[in-house]
Amino acid sequence: MIYVVIGVCGSGKTTVGKKLAEKLKIPFRDADEFHSKETKKKMSEGIPLTDQDRFPWLLAIHNYMKGLSNEGKSGVVTCSALKKLYRDILVNGQAPVPQKEPPQVVPMIKDLVFVLLHGDREILEERMNQRVGHFMPSSLLTSQLATLEVPTEEEKCVQVDVKNSPDSLVDQIIDKIKTLY
Repeated sequence: MIYVVIGVCGSGKTTVGKKLAEKLKIPFRDADEFHSKETKKKMSEGIPLTDQDRFPWLLAIHNYMKGLSNEGKSGVVTCSALKKLYRDILVNGQAPVPQKEPPQVVPMIKDLVFVLLHGDREILEERMNQRVGHFMPSSLLTSQLATLEVPTEEEKCVQVDVKNSPDSLVDQIIDKIKTLY
């Protein structure tokens, strides 16, 4: 199983993702590792990324997860994955191409579940303001919240509220995923 911990900046993706991977004894990768120097620079300057900036990043994450899946391995990956389009790219490995009719796409990674970390804006801002040395400024939280498309029922996703402790969130995630399978 590939677990993709998603949410806006400050939701605790890295902390929860690492703890989830530890508890399940599987590898962990943070999406920030897949960003180019150029996109990190833009974000550090407070410039929101465009979809064109994100597509190569999302495809790199997909390729990593596809490798795990092909080898029958599990893993935890973090990624904001704020839009359904982004989650579709993570699952299917295809950036959109303008077409009259959307293509019928067979998911390339079937053993993937999204884990949405959500919470009140105040909690998210407080967490972002406490981070030291991170390239994402708290000023981008507004654009991230505006961009967030909460996963729909057809997406394999569980949701947990970040007001709880990271250890509690991991337990909730594992319990909720058990009900999906």
